[in-house]
Amino acid sequence: MLRRCLLTFVVLLCTMSFSLAHAHGPSRLKVKEFITIDAPSEKVWQTVGAFNSLSWLPPVTNVVMVKGKPDQKGAVRQVFVGEASVMETIKAFDSSKMMLKYKISKDNTALLPVTNYQSTITVKADGDKSIVTWKAGFYRGDPNNNPPENLNDETAIGAIVGLYKAGLENLKVIMEQ
Repeated sequence: MLRRCLLTFVVLLCTMSFSLAHAHGPSRLKVKEFITIDAPSEKVWQTVGAFNSLSWLPPVTNVVMVKGKPDQKGAVRQVFVGEASVMETIKAFDSSKMMLKYKISKDNTALLPVTNYQSTITVKADGDKSIVTWKAGFYRGDPNNNPPENLNDETAIGAIVGLYKAGLENLKVIMEQ
């Protein structure tokens, strides 16, 4: 009887351990894109580092500063795509290093299928050219174990990669004119 109870306990313990090991939430996803632009880094940084403007980033239609100055930690902007928007906050801004780090402070998964998005964009001189690197860490739009297709890992990564590539390509066109 004792042996049977012990065996049942061990089986139950193994089952619980297996279930707990597979019951974790989503993993943090990462994306990193870069582009070389035939323009001086200072010129590119003036455009990229302007937190109050995303004129180079399709499909953004408007940016409104909500709080603070566009070159200070804690500044908040509202980024519009048509009528939809997200709120973004500067985490770090360093003009001398040509680096802007920001996060989405109010998610809108209907607009961008991610949560807890944080991004860094940098400009580095490469002779008389510039290398712009844009990277992000985020979670998919739905944290549950079986998210719908429009809020899963693949959709989240695809949305960010698509946005970054379109933005960097458009930035290149604008800066090289």
